[in-house]
Amino acid sequence: MRFAVAVLLWLFTTAALAVAVPTAWTQTHIVDVNGYTAVAKKAAGDPALQAAVASELATRAMVLISQRGYAVDSAQVHQVAVGYTAGPDFPAQFADANRLAHSWLFTGTGARTEGDHWVIDLSGMLNDTAFATMLSNYNVTVPETVSVPVTVSTAKVLRPGILRPVATWGPWASLVVAGLTGVSALLTLAVARGRGRALAGLGVSALLVGATGWAAIELARRRIDDALDDTTGDIRRIADAMVGQAESSLHQWLDLTLVAGGVLVLLGVLVALLGSLRRA
Repeated sequence: MRFAVAVLLWLFTTAALAVAVPTAWTQTHIVDVNGYTAVAKKAAGDPALQAAVASELATRAMVLISQRGYAVDSAQVHQVAVGYTAGPDFPAQFADANRLAHSWLFTGTGARTEGDHWVIDLSGMLNDTAFATMLSNYNVTVPETVSVPVTVSTAKVLRPGILRPVATWGPWASLVVAGLTGVSALLTLAVARGRGRALAGLGVSALLVGATGWAAIELARRRIDDALDDTTGDIRRIADAMVGQAESSLHQWLDLTLVAGGVLVLLGVLVALLGSLRRA
């Protein structure tokens, strides 16, 4: 009977851990606005993302210049944009733009919609000193907003504040799941006849969760790519880089889970061996 209870507790712990790891990561890096902007700021160092943003900013700058009636060398504008995205001000300003997009989804404020398009404002980037001299040469004053469509159409899938319930209940959900996982693990240790085998079993749980998580990311990427089909051009390239940064972060969490599992397995084996020596 005791063995059966221990097995049930181990199964519950494994299932709870499988939910706890991605839930905690999502809360920390996606739902939490500071965590999300930190991901965006780190992604801003990706050369592919910098190239995509530079291309988009160069396009918007050329539109503003042409509206003033001037002809401009596109290579010159693009060079300025490349210098800006490679400079020290870009990461923080890119993070600010993503903060607005995050607010639109999770609170209903920040980024806006125009017609069927979800748009973000790039005026903050174009107002950077990197563009000031060039734009002033063409008598260009950056408008209060420079809207760029994020999606082809918002349809019924994306609405302002659609993820507000996640922002409200996400922190509580992650805490509850983490608490259940911890309590279940302790109960497994308490009920099991052999502490060493129980520790090793919990280590196996972590190894299973880590390995399964890696496989799940590969499967989920296909659906994410389908969702990104609602974006086009430079925005698609930017979104790809952001998703890549998020994947890298989640991989790190799963790697830590695998390492923790390996340590628990080794510790469990060591405890079991010491127990055998004491009984000998």
